[in-house]
Amino acid sequence: MALTIEKIRSLLGDEADNLLNHECKTIPKEKLHLPGPDFVDRIFVPSDRSSNVLRNLSWMFNTGRLAGTGYLSILPVDQGIEHSAGASFAPNPDYFDPENIVRLAIEGGCNAVASTLGVLGAVSRKYAHKIPFIVKINHNELLTYPNKYDQILFANVEQAWNMGAAAVGATVYFGSAESNRQIQEISEAFKYAHELGMATILWAYLRNTAFKHEGKDYHLAADTTGQANHLGVTMEADIIKQKQPELNGGFTALKFGKTHPDMYSKLTSDHPIDLTRYQVLNCYMGRIGLINSGGASVGAGDLAQAVRTAVINKRAGGMGLISGRKAFQRPMKEGIELLNAIQDVFLNKEVTIA
Repeated sequence: MALTIEKIRSLLGDEADNLLNHECKTIPKEKLHLPGPDFVDRIFVPSDRSSNVLRNLSWMFNTGRLAGTGYLSILPVDQGIEHSAGASFAPNPDYFDPENIVRLAIEGGCNAVASTLGVLGAVSRKYAHKIPFIVKINHNELLTYPNKYDQILFANVEQAWNMGAAAVGATVYFGSAESNRQIQEISEAFKYAHELGMATILWAYLRNTAFKHEGKDYHLAADTTGQANHLGVTMEADIIKQKQPELNGGFTALKFGKTHPDMYSKLTSDHPIDLTRYQVLNCYMGRIGLINSGGASVGAGDLAQAVRTAVINKRAGGMGLISGRKAFQRPMKEGIELLNAIQDVFLNKEVTIA
């Protein structure tokens, strides 16, 4: 049963009025390129994307429960490398089996499934024609001791193309010592993916220990993540994945980068919807869709947190959510229900653009 606006209000709790009735007075919605059934025709057809890229983007936008809306719900399961398989799948060992990952995405009504070359390759002949595959080509492995944080290539674009993938995904750790190499590697990979007809999705993350300063984590600041988004769309990502901002003022607190007072007064405010709209603004005013990550699983509060994230993303002008651990670190039936709840926010016409 779909979430009603009353149920959404109940899950938002004391924040319901603040989130559902907020009016954005920074960047008006009329200036944004908003998701809709015609998004590929309206935004990507005039661009330099080839017909094959357009076809794969259309396939993603027309799959699952959100088909035909312009919104995306993607299941990402690359945590077996990024966070260790044991740590990721201990809550539900069924997901050591790649087939269950793909089944969760299909039965959960997702637009696409994003995972590693090995996971998707293991079941590609059975499922690559049934749901769009997004092959994540680079990862941060944590077995090197002492740990180091660097996204390195585990796969190449041709391998993704050969298994029938609709898109490739990659992470760049903007702000890290290795970011220049990663930018060059992934820019080249995205170019080749587009030549072969696949879409491109960038995890535009920040990574630098200096970004944690005086008790605050500026990896989650609107100004720094917004700039990471802007770098990502410049690399011709078709979709940007970003963590939802929780604060602002990373550049000013850390005393680096270029800023302007209007960035903090006229382009955004301290409201979570306005902070996320600043991320959308940096995605070429929404020409490149912003999907926010679902974050870690905390247990009983996952449903409410996922709905909150979805409401903020939608009302800000974003394109959807990419939620993994909250869905696969529980029994499949419950994971499907959580994914469906996220999708219900984007299907609910009473949750409007602020």
